Amino acid sequence: MAQKLVPESKNGLSKFKTEVANEMGVPFTDYNGNLSSKQCGSVGGEMVKRMVSKYEKSLK
Repeated sequence: MAQKLVPESKNGLSKFKTEVANEMGVPFTDYNGNLSSKQCGSVGGEMVKRMVSKYEKSLK
């Protein structure tokens, strides 16, 4: 198994994922097997979009 670069980031990313899912109305829980691929993918895509946006703003 690959070594994680920043093990401490797991909790932060989990919290971020939950916040984004709540804002989008996607009911994330400890078990997400009942969600569609589209729902999960939309949350992941929005997370990446926000992270890239924040990074771009930090460059200015």
